[in-house]
Amino acid sequence: MDKLTDMQTTEAPLNFLVDSEGYYGEFGGAYIPEILHQCVENLRQNYLKVIQSEEFKQEFNQLLRDYVGRPSPLYLARRLSARYGCKIYLKREDLNHTGAHKINNSIGQVLLARRMGKRRIIAETGAGQHGVATATVCALMDMECVVYMGKTDVERQHINVEKMKMLGATVVPVTSGNMTLKDATNEAIRDWCCHPQDTYYVIGSTVGPHPYPDMVARLQSVISEEIKRQLLEQEGRDCPDYLMACVGGGSNAAGTIYHYINDPRVQIVLAEAGGKGIDSGMTAATIALGKLGIIHGAKTYVIQNEDGQIEEPYSISAGLDYPGIGPMHANLAKQKRAIILPVNDDEALRAAYELTRLEGIIPALESAHVLGALPKMHFKPTDVVVLTVSGRGDKDMETYLKAK
Repeated sequence: MDKLTDMQTTEAPLNFLVDSEGYYGEFGGAYIPEILHQCVENLRQNYLKVIQSEEFKQEFNQLLRDYVGRPSPLYLARRLSARYGCKIYLKREDLNHTGAHKINNSIGQVLLARRMGKRRIIAETGAGQHGVATATVCALMDMECVVYMGKTDVERQHINVEKMKMLGATVVPVTSGNMTLKDATNEAIRDWCCHPQDTYYVIGSTVGPHPYPDMVARLQSVISEEIKRQLLEQEGRDCPDYLMACVGGGSNAAGTIYHYINDPRVQIVLAEAGGKGIDSGMTAATIALGKLGIIHGAKTYVIQNEDGQIEEPYSISAGLDYPGIGPMHANLAKQKRAIILPVNDDEALRAAYELTRLEGIIPALESAHVLGALPKMHFKPTDVVVLTVSGRGDKDMETYLKAK
C-alpha cells in the first residue's frame, strides 16, 4: 500500500476534528434516550470548561507524570525497522501504569466526574484494560466503581477481572447477546439510565454520544503531543511520514493522530480486526463492512444485516471485538484521510511473535493487529514510521499459548 497522494484538497483548511454540533462530517451526534438527555447535556456544557482549566490541567498532568509514568518512551525498533526497510519508532503505551493507554482517559474522566459532584463511576470493558484503569483511578480517588464486562470476555480475561476486584470494583458479567464489548456497553447504558443523578459513565473509547468521542480524544492526545516533542529530539523533525494504530472503538488511534490529523504531510494508517477474514462472517472489520447506522448514541459505521439489526462481531482480541467504530475514524475513512487495513487473527498472531522475537516486547493482541499491517505496506528507506503499541501482552498470554 503506497502513501496516498490524492488526499482531499480544498481552499479551506482541512479539519477532521469535531464541529460545534458534535459531528465529524456526517458521523457523530448524540442519539440518546430522554432520561439521559440532562446527563449528556450537562457533560457537554461542562467538559471543555473543566479540562481546559489550569487547575484541571495541573492535576491531570501531575498524575500522568508521577502516577502513570509519562512520558511513555518513543523507541527506535532497529531490528523491526531492518525487517521492513524503513525507520520504525514504537510509542510505548504498554509501559504505562496498568499496562495500556486507557489510564490516560480514566484519570481525566474521573477527575471531571469528581468536579461535577458525581460519586459513583460505571464503565464498560472488553479486554479489561479500560476496566482495570478505571478501577485503579477509582481506588486512588475513593470512588465507587462498577464495571460491566461480557461473560465471554470475563472468561478470556480473568486475570484482569481479578485485578478489578482486588482494586475494589464490582465486576458485572453480562450474559446477553454475544457476551462481549457491545453487550457490556448496552448494560452500562441501562445502569446510567437508572442512576442519572449520582452516576458518571466513563466511556473507554472514542464512541458514544457527543461529547464523549471528542473528550476521550482530547484526553488521549497526550500521546501525539509527546510524539511531536520526542521526534523532534530524535529525528530533528516533529512529524513522521506515517502514523499507525489499531482501531476497535479507536481511543489509542485518536490519541496517536490528534495533533497530526489536519497535517497533510502525515499519512494515517489504521488497522481493524479482520477476525477469520472479512468475508467469513466472523469479523470485526467495521470500516470494511459497516453501513451507516446508530450505535450507543452516535451515527457511524455499524456491522448490520439488511434489516438494520446489529451483527455479532468476532475477533481474537477482546478489545477490538466491537461492531461499530468511533465517528472520528469513520469520517477519516470516508474522506480517505486514512488508509484502513483489516488484519486477520492469524496475521496478528504472527506479528505479535515477530515483535517479541525481534525486539523483546510482547504486545497486547490489539497492538498486534497494527503490527500485522506492516507487511501490507510499502515503505521507502527514508520513511519515518510511528506505530503505537497500545498495551502489553500479559493479559493475552493464555490466548497466545492456545494459538501456538
